[in-house]
Amino acid sequence: MVTSNFKPIPYGKHHVDDNDIAAVIDVLQNQFLTQGSAVPEFEAALQDYTGAQYATAVNSATSGLHVACLALGVEQNDLVWTVPNSFVASANCARYCGAKIDFVDIDPLTRNISVTALEEKLAYASAHNALPKVLIVVHFSGLSCDMKEVSTLTQKYGVKLVEDAAHGLGGRYLKGKIGSCEFSDIAVLSFHPVKSITTAEGGAVLTNQKQLDTKIKLFAKHGVTRDPELMEGDSEGPWYYQQLELGYNYRMSDLHAALGKSQLSKLDHFITQRQQLAARYNQALADLPLRLPQHSNLKDSAWHLYMIELTQHERKQTYLRLHEKGIGVNVHYIPVHLHPYYQRLGFKLGDFPNAEQFYQNALTVPLFPTMTADEQDRVIQALNEVLA
Repeated sequence: MVTSNFKPIPYGKHHVDDNDIAAVIDVLQNQFLTQGSAVPEFEAALQDYTGAQYATAVNSATSGLHVACLALGVEQNDLVWTVPNSFVASANCARYCGAKIDFVDIDPLTRNISVTALEEKLAYASAHNALPKVLIVVHFSGLSCDMKEVSTLTQKYGVKLVEDAAHGLGGRYLKGKIGSCEFSDIAVLSFHPVKSITTAEGGAVLTNQKQLDTKIKLFAKHGVTRDPELMEGDSEGPWYYQQLELGYNYRMSDLHAALGKSQLSKLDHFITQRQQLAARYNQALADLPLRLPQHSNLKDSAWHLYMIELTQHERKQTYLRLHEKGIGVNVHYIPVHLHPYYQRLGFKLGDFPNAEQFYQNALTVPLFPTMTADEQDRVIQALNEVLA
């Protein structure tokens, strides 16, 4: 129960302006609601922004991850690896294909995949003929994984590489944008309302490989093509189409795409606001009994989440006390391998200690582009009061 006299501050919040609304109204009044021009325009804008050569807009990042696995040939009894500190979709996508799943522990500082743990696990798996077909890395909270090092390892063992970049749009890695696919086969974006930009619900699948893009589009659109060059036999006419694969209806509507394209024009501004808020938190919270995010370059991360780790206080009590003050802290995430479904597959507490330790102490504090200085001051004050 909130006892504060102030309006509660959520951990994340979308921002939609008049231009966004006008873009959606234009589709409603003047264009096709689906399979019109808005989706291809949004896809082209994503390519321009990220530097990826191909983009396919889909109805969620979860659909995008599923399509990524399908396009890479993940099948029954194949093996896919990911990390435990993510939303369940990062692992579920492999299970949808009938594949087995395993996890690689995280680096406790970056909270991304541990390159050392990955190197050791790949060497062991190679020696025991148990390599995965695909590795899915997660750019946790908006900070890119060390993709160059990860790519070097996966290529050495012939493992395909997918970036779950749901948190990462707007962030950078080395000289490129997250989503460029410079070091991966596929990257998947999310446009959920609390992400870098929103399409209400939606996602995108990016790649630099034409053959993969063809498969991605097939699996996302019923497995159906109207391209005569892809058909088996001759086309019977302009109306003709063929189903080549068992695909899914994962298409994005033009309404969602119009919102996304309008939002994308403001992405850099949104990320700058997030970075400034994160810098202010770093300074204001430095003396509290907390472990703050360890980012070597503040401006590389998209800062989807600002995560703190408690060092002296019990998490549940801290969570409740902050909510009583109207501060909508959250927890990201319950490690995937600790959910009942995955425990029934044989995983157990203690399997991935770094991810488990992080979860025990982690809190997400409010951060969103339109957060005011007064709102952030309230969060900082509440943390000082609760952690004093």
